[in-house]
Amino acid sequence: MQDMLVRLFDLPDISEKEKELLESEKVVFRRPIPPEKSIVVGWVKKHFSINWADETEAAFSSLPVNCFVAQRGQTLLGFACFESTAKNFFGPTGVITEERGKDIGKVLLVKSLVALREMGYAYAIIGGVGPTHYYEKAVNARVIANSEKSIYQNLLKHNG
Repeated sequence: MQDMLVRLFDLPDISEKEKELLESEKVVFRRPIPPEKSIVVGWVKKHFSINWADETEAAFSSLPVNCFVAQRGQTLLGFACFESTAKNFFGPTGVITEERGKDIGKVLLVKSLVALREMGYAYAIIGGVGPTHYYEKAVNARVIANSEKSIYQNLLKHNG
């Protein structure tokens, strides 16, 4: 897996998509607050991985929290963290399988990248990317040459 670079001054406008998802799907996008930490981290662990839950927990060490969630009522649908593992890094991020294909992930991505821009960055790194085509299409991200050896190269992983 490689890292990708995205220019933060050329991000797509997702305001209409966010409004549409709110009106048609009742999806709310927002930053969680500290009293929700165990709920969000536990959900990420259940639906994705322990390593991603650890990164999500780290996102709660900043205020405001360096994470966005998508929810419908009391149900979490997706999440996106930024600057939780390394400065200026986007990720981890995920949307539950049954909610994919609705652009929930794209809204979470762009909202996170806008937050990085508001922190003063001109570019952001999307670390250890699997679906490079998705990020190329969504935010015009580009693979960083020779980035196969990233901060994740010697990552300890949980068994099972």
